Amino acid sequence: MNVTLLGAGAWGTALAVQAAPRHAVHLWARNAEHARTLDASRRNERYLPGIALSPDIVVADALDAALAHAAEGLVIVATPMAGLRSMLAAVPGDVRVLWLCKGFEAGSGLLGHEIANEVRPHAHAGVLSGPSFAAEVARGQPTALVAASADAALRDAVAEVFHTDLLRVYTSADAVGVEVGGAVKNVMAIATGLCDGLAAQGAAGSGTPGLNARAALITRGLAEMTRLGVALGARPETFMGLSGLGDLVLTATGDLSRNRRVGLGLAAGQPLARVLTELGHVAEGVHSAPMVLARARAAGVEMPIAEAVVAVLEGRSSVHEAVCGLMGRGPRAES
Repeated sequence: MNVTLLGAGAWGTALAVQAAPRHAVHLWARNAEHARTLDASRRNERYLPGIALSPDIVVADALDAALAHAAEGLVIVATPMAGLRSMLAAVPGDVRVLWLCKGFEAGSGLLGHEIANEVRPHAHAGVLSGPSFAAEVARGQPTALVAASADAALRDAVAEVFHTDLLRVYTSADAVGVEVGGAVKNVMAIATGLCDGLAAQGAAGSGTPGLNARAALITRGLAEMTRLGVALGARPETFMGLSGLGDLVLTATGDLSRNRRVGLGLAAGQPLARVLTELGHVAEGVHSAPMVLARARAAGVEMPIAEAVVAVLEGRSSVHEAVCGLMGRGPRAES
């Protein structure tokens, strides 16, 4: 099958590497210089160092040609959330398309499928998500993803392209749940980074968060995620799957997690701008957190962890105040 990856960052490169042995792959880079560097070196040292690109992968900066390649195949949008709307608008309406980005669009507060409904209604569209770091996928380390769409044929096509012995692709009709899980877990990962960062700052003792606090934060984060998802029309069981619990645990605890590293940096006393500059990659949770909170409030959903993260990101609360405030809330029923 012809496959085009729109976006030559870590994820676009990783999936191009995985698909290339069995499919005709084009990898599109927005920046012409970046495309030339990739094509000449057959490596993406900026975003995915140490990974070789197969000579069969065509690297280009001509969007029209990249889209034409996938006219009868599959387009995967591998840009950050901020680029999803423009990319979907560029893809012809009869071309099958999925996206990898996880978040709520800044400003509108829309999820990917809601953007797609605005930009290309009635088109074949969906999301590919799940607990995964691009570097591990590129290296061929075992990973499981979920392809979600109302279009069963599209879900099957994604599985055909990417499913291997080491990259399992499950399918789901609940795109809402899969996207809410993928978006909210980034915010919860920032919160866990804040907690872990505080733990690293001081000696163990009364009032210092530790592994118990981390477990509580992740578990209550899952509860917040589920409440919001159900309010937006998702199926509750989706949040016990790969894009819910699975992605939350990975992103909240994995050392490769950008969002967790944001929390760790803030807990160490670094300004947000410096944390993001040193990160060098997009941390979607920073942009999504205010939108998560806005959608939750509009739906009448209580999300105290998300509120605490937003307060820290906006400079209205210290990390210590936010974490202690969460742990000091009054007693209530768990569910």
